[in-house]
Amino acid sequence: MIDPVDSNPPPGRAFQRVLVAVDSTEASVRAAEYVRALFAGEAQIALVSVVQSPHTLFPLGATARNVLAAARDELLQDARTALHEIEAMFSGTQPETELVELSKRTGDTVQALLDVAARWRADLVVMGARHHHGLSRWVEGTVSEPVTQRTDCSLLLVPENSRVPTNRRPGRIVFALDGSVHSLIALRMGLQFASADTELRAVYVLDRAVHLFDFAPVDMLENAFREEGQTVLELATRIFDEHQWSANTALIETNRANDDVPHAIVRDAQRWNADLLVVGTHGRRGLARWFMGSVAARTLRLADTPVLLARAPEIEQAP
Repeated sequence: MIDPVDSNPPPGRAFQRVLVAVDSTEASVRAAEYVRALFAGEAQIALVSVVQSPHTLFPLGATARNVLAAARDELLQDARTALHEIEAMFSGTQPETELVELSKRTGDTVQALLDVAARWRADLVVMGARHHHGLSRWVEGTVSEPVTQRTDCSLLLVPENSRVPTNRRPGRIVFALDGSVHSLIALRMGLQFASADTELRAVYVLDRAVHLFDFAPVDMLENAFREEGQTVLELATRIFDEHQWSANTALIETNRANDDVPHAIVRDAQRWNADLLVVGTHGRRGLARWFMGSVAARTLRLADTPVLLARAPEIEQAP
């Protein structure tokens, strides 16, 4: 079992305790490969695999006890094999490992992952993601999206079909900013992945699409967003300068119709050929959280590169 940390990690790097969700899919392998490239020798790494309960997968009743026992053994073996193969990728690092059986506890896969992350005090959870559409998406469901909505730490999603290599550090990083202090804190956190030759870009999306809930004239809203965007990009430039990194910034716009912020963010990342997309998020509740969560979840669905959802801690003042 993964042991909880004895004390708080020392200040410095944003991500020092990295928890990797492991299963038998290629998406999981890509995620582990990316973690190895980013954190090997630089952070504590833990691997966790959650084994589904055969009663959930095969609700056949009490008469199928032998079938359920065989299914449980097969699921356990698959999980152990996946853990062993991923652990072997980190030779010399010695990650901690844990296997969680849902048949021996209450809750679902998402809650099991969140419980381990909280107990181990992870500051980053890494997961592979498989993009599905239509009926296949509805039938299979996802784990990454509810984890996005419920986790208290940052989340790194690595698509199985990532168009960029996952065996090396990112060479081009895009930071998607809004008008909040939290997005600037996320920028600082994401800079952990940059090196001297990494190209950086910060963008603010001017949402020009007309929404049913708009309560002010469109021109007034656009002017307010434009002013906010210019301010936040100036602050981003100051942060880059503090770290002595050269970077470019851009205020990008959505189309007037049939468009939204996630599509604008992903389009810009693709046009700029980004390797990693960084989006800030935080623990708001209620309606504000619903809107922010929606943007984050839709961005994850659209992105064909790794996406870091950097969860900024609650703060009292701007960086």
